[in-house]
Amino acid sequence: MPPSEDENRTPDQDRTPDQDRTPDQSRTPLSSPTTRSAMRCVRLLLGCTSAAELLGTVLAEGPSWITGEGSALYLLDSAGMLRLTASHGLPEWAHERYGVVDPAGELPAAMALRLRRPYLLSPEHTSVDYPNRNAGMGTGMVAVITLPMVVDGRPVGVLALALAHRGTVPRRDLDVLETFAEACAHRLAHLLDHADARLPRDARSPYGVRSAGDPVPEGVDGRPSGLAHPLLSLAVRAAGHGAFERDLVTGESYWDAEAFRVAGRPVSPDGAAPELDRLVHPEDLPDVQAALAEALAAGGRYRIGYRVLRHGGGVARVEESGEVMLDVHGRPVRIAGLLADVGDRERPPDGAGSPPGDGGRTPATARTALLLALTRALSRAVTVRDVTTAVTDVVRPALGAAGIVLDLVEEGRLLPVSHTVYGGPRRTELTRLADLSEDVMQRSLTRSAPLFSEPSAARARRDPLAPAAWAVLPLVASGQQVGSCLITFTAERAFSPEDRTLYSAFAGILAQSLERARLYDTHHHRATELQRAMLPRTLPRLPGIASAARYLPSTEGMQIGGDWYDLLRLPDGRIGLVIGDVQGHNAEATAVMGQLRSGLRAYATDGHDPAATLTRTSRLLAELDTELFATCLYLTLDPAEGVLTAARAGHPAPVRITPGARAVELDLPGGPPLGVDPEQPYPLAVDRLAVDETLLAYTDGLVEDREEDYDESVQRMLGGLELWARQTGPGRIGPAPALERLADLLTLNVTERRSRPDDVALLLLHRMSPLP
Repeated sequence: MPPSEDENRTPDQDRTPDQDRTPDQSRTPLSSPTTRSAMRCVRLLLGCTSAAELLGTVLAEGPSWITGEGSALYLLDSAGMLRLTASHGLPEWAHERYGVVDPAGELPAAMALRLRRPYLLSPEHTSVDYPNRNAGMGTGMVAVITLPMVVDGRPVGVLALALAHRGTVPRRDLDVLETFAEACAHRLAHLLDHADARLPRDARSPYGVRSAGDPVPEGVDGRPSGLAHPLLSLAVRAAGHGAFERDLVTGESYWDAEAFRVAGRPVSPDGAAPELDRLVHPEDLPDVQAALAEALAAGGRYRIGYRVLRHGGGVARVEESGEVMLDVHGRPVRIAGLLADVGDRERPPDGAGSPPGDGGRTPATARTALLLALTRALSRAVTVRDVTTAVTDVVRPALGAAGIVLDLVEEGRLLPVSHTVYGGPRRTELTRLADLSEDVMQRSLTRSAPLFSEPSAARARRDPLAPAAWAVLPLVASGQQVGSCLITFTAERAFSPEDRTLYSAFAGILAQSLERARLYDTHHHRATELQRAMLPRTLPRLPGIASAARYLPSTEGMQIGGDWYDLLRLPDGRIGLVIGDVQGHNAEATAVMGQLRSGLRAYATDGHDPAATLTRTSRLLAELDTELFATCLYLTLDPAEGVLTAARAGHPAPVRITPGARAVELDLPGGPPLGVDPEQPYPLAVDRLAVDETLLAYTDGLVEDREEDYDESVQRMLGGLELWARQTGPGRIGPAPALERLADLLTLNVTERRSRPDDVALLLLHRMSPLP
C-alpha cells in the first residue's frame, strides 16, 4: 500500500465525533452522519444476521468516504470458489461476469484472498474494468479495495468496497477497513457454524456457502431453505417472531416462514410478501402508509401496530418493528425487521364502527395523516431532482406502488422529468412503460381529471408490459398544467371513492411542489449563468504552458458566490495566475468579485509584483465601503526559466505535482485576507516550477466537507493527485488532455457529495518545455 500520510497524528486528532458527544447529544437518529464511528459500525456488524445485512451496515454506518456503488461481499463455497453473495450498485452484467471468482485468478477478489492483504484498484482501473466496463477512462477518483475475510487462518471470503474519490488510502483509514473486514469475517463464521450445527455432518462446509446443489444455511447468503430472503438469528425464531426485508430500489419484499405464520397466510414458494393493500386491514392501511412515509423520510428505527386480514377469514393484530437503512447519500434503500403477533384476534369487522388500528383514529383522519406525511416529505424538496427523489424514496414505497413515472410540461409537450424517478434495475422497464403510457398521461392532463384502471379491464389486457393496476394523475398548479404522474401496481386493485380522493389530493400537493421546484431551478440557473459570465470564457493559449480551469456553483440556496480565477498574459512575457474567493454568497459578493478581478488585473498588467499587487487590491477592497473580505492567491511564472513569484492573502496554498508523482503544497508565507488590514504588506515568495511539473490552485470549496476534517480532506486530495500522476499524468497522454481529465476528476469528486455549500474554482497550470 502507499505510505501513510496520517501516521503522526495526535490522540486528539484521532477522536471520533461520538467521543466528544454528551449522553443527551448521542440520542440522534441512527442514520445521522454525525453518529457514524468505526466502533459503532463494528458493534452493529457483530449483531448482523446475513451477508446482505453486513454489507448494508458497512455502507450505511461506515465512514462517508465508503460509497455504495460497486461494493460486494463474496463467500467461499464448498468447491473453493468465491461466490458473490451480497452487492450494492453492481450492474446486471457484473453479476453474471463476477458472480463466481476463481481464487487462483487475477481478479481483485482473488488477489486479496491469495495475498491475505488488502488489494487496491486505482480509479483508472475501476473505470475500465470494474464495475462498469462501458464507463471508459476518467470517470472519477473512485478506488475499489478488496479485503480478505479470514478467521483463525481460515478464509471466509472477501469484502470489496468502493472508496469515493480516494487515490491513496491513509494508514488510519486502512486500519478501519481491515477492522470492518475482520468483524464481518467473525460474524459470518459464527453464523455458518450455527447453520452447520443443524445440517448432517456430511453436508457441513468450512466457512463457506454451499454449491448450487448443497443445503444452504439460513441467514448467511440470503437464500435460506426454500425461500429467497435472509433470516435473522435462531433466537428470533424461538421468540415466535417473523423476519422480513424490503428492497426499496426494486420494490421487492420478502418474508420468512414465521412471518407468514404470524400474519395467518400460506407460505409463498418464493418468499414474496403479500401486497400491502391486500394484507393490512382497510381501516388501518392509511395509518400504516403514513407511519411508513415518516420512517422512510427520517430513516432509522420505527414501530407500527396494525391489523392484518388472515387467510380464510379473521383478523390478527401484529406489530412491525424495523429499521430503514440509508445509503451514503442519505437515501432509503432497504428495510429489515420483525413481525410479531400481539394477539387480540377477532372476526372481520361488521361495519364502519369497528375500532381502527390505533384505537381511536378514523379512516378519514388516517388518510389526512398520510397526506400530511407525504406533504412533509415533498416540502423538504428544493429542486426538481429533490422532488423526484422524494417521490422515489418515500411516496412510492409508502403507497405500495411498483413504480412511478413523472412527466413535466415543456413547451407544450410532456417530457420525462428525470431518470431519478426510475431508479435501479426497473429503470428500463419503467422507461418502456412511460412510452407505453404516453397517450393516457396526455389524455388525463387534457381532461384535467385523474384516470384509474378497473380490475375487469386489467384482466382483459394482453400486453405483458402493462401494469396490473394504475392511476394517472394530472398535475395542475395555479391553473397551469405542470405535468402528469403515472403510479403503477403489481396486483389488481379496485380504487374506492376514498382512494380516488386521496390520489387527487396528492396530485395537487405534487403539482405545487414541482412548480415551486421549477421556479427555484430557474432562479438558480440564472444566478449561475451570471456568475459564469463574470469569469473568463476561455483561458488564453500561452507558449510552453498547458492550462485548464473549472467552476462549480454552490448547490445550497439560489444566491451566487464570489469565487473567481484568471490567467493573465503579462507585458514582460511572464504569466499571471490568479484565484480568489470573496466572502458570502449573494449579489454583493459577486459584484465585489468583479471589481476585485478588474482591479487586480490592472495592477498586475502595470508590472507590480504579486506582493505589491495584493497590497493594492486589499486597499481597493477596503475603500469599496463593504464589510466583505476576500482570500486570494496571485503568482507569476516565467515560462522560459520556470521562476515563480507568489503572494498569498489567506488563501489555500497551491499544490505542486512533480513528474515523479509527488503532490506537495508550496511553502508560501501568507498574509491576512484582502480588506482585513489594508496597510499590512504581503510577503513575496520565490520558487521554481520545473519542466513537466503541474501547479494546482483552488478555492477551499474543492476540499471542504462537513463530514471530514479539513486537513484530512487536503491529504486525501494530495493522495488522489499522486495517483493521477502515476496513472494518467501529462507524461502519458499529453499535457492538455491530462489536465482536462484531472479537472474533471477533481470536480467529480465534489459533485458526488451530499451537498455543496460553497462555490468551487480551480486552475491547473503545466510547464511543458523551455522556450527557445
